[in-house]
Amino acid sequence: MPIKIDALTKVYSTAEIKVTALAPTTLSFADHSFTTIVGKSGCWKTTLLRLLAGLEEATNGTVSFSTKKPEIGFVFQEPRLMPWLTVAENIAFAIRKGDLSTEKLPQLLDILGLSAFARSYPSELSGGMAQRTALGRTLFQNPDIILMDEPFGALDYFTRKGLQETLLDLFRLERKTIIFVTHDVEEAILLGERVLIMQKGAIIGDIPVKLTYPRDPAASEVLTLRRQILEGLESKNVKVVDES
Repeated sequence: MPIKIDALTKVYSTAEIKVTALAPTTLSFADHSFTTIVGKSGCWKTTLLRLLAGLEEATNGTVSFSTKKPEIGFVFQEPRLMPWLTVAENIAFAIRKGDLSTEKLPQLLDILGLSAFARSYPSELSGGMAQRTALGRTLFQNPDIILMDEPFGALDYFTRKGLQETLLDLFRLERKTIIFVTHDVEEAILLGERVLIMQKGAIIGDIPVKLTYPRDPAASEVLTLRRQILEGLESKNVKVVDES
């Protein structure tokens, strides 16, 4: 179910100022693809995700799908778990009776490495375990598209690496369409089949990553891509459309 955005634009206005959060952008995302969007903090990456999810209204332009509107799951920067529910209950929270068999729950807990924590509460979890639970909650709803807003950004290196590997395993298994926002260039390359470079509300680069998984951060191809992306992020020749 490809996603197409056509001249999508977002401008925040006050009486004194207009800020272009997303310059007119036209893109498409293929079915069952993994796209990463990389940019510095404050470049409005999250706004683009929120527009795709329908959580914000665009100033201009459209988001369309090839058929009916798909189910969209969103993984936020913070786990946002219900503190009074266990890990298993948090994951299954959004499912109405009869919608989805609970037989899927033990399998998902196992894949995410949460089986031993199924009856634990959020206050008893590490940051990595809490984020695994948040990812499980989204996956349990079986969405067609998963939008991820820097979900591993606050985690230590080893926890982040483990979650990246888990996410790639799930991607190969489920083949969901994933759009993943990050400020970490290495993470963008290691995860994405395609990397979009974003700066000041504009997509300034679109780079295919034709490398097999898993990817070695020290591989020459990865280092070459890293230099290319960093050059784009450091570019000062970015024009932002004035909507005034």
